Amino acid sequence: MIFDLHHVQLAMPQGGEAAARGFYGDLLGLEEEAKPEALKERGGVWFRAPGLRLHLGVETPFVPARKAHPAFRVADLDAAVAGLEKAGVACRPDIDLPGLRRVYLADPFGNRIEICQAV
Repeated sequence: MIFDLHHVQLAMPQGGEAAARGFYGDLLGLEEEAKPEALKERGGVWFRAPGLRLHLGVETPFVPARKAHPAFRVADLDAAVAGLEKAGVACRPDIDLPGLRRVYLADPFGNRIEICQAV
């Protein structure tokens, strides 16, 4: 029945679009994707990368996701962590899984994000 994942949705507070663009676009390198005209008035921002779509939607009252999270794969975890930490983003190493190194961090809104590398 299910053959693909269309997108992952995270919540953000109202007015957080600039912070989302700075973090997900400028820092993580995701490309902003235009929202359909009918949804623009709701706020939020959408991003994409090869094989990935991430939608951030406004939620009021906002509560960050502290356990549920997306996991983004990178080619070089050490380089990704160095870039994130240089930008002031704290990265917390976690137990590596078989074939997978990983760290956790928070987006500007407190949502949990995993960055991982296959080994």
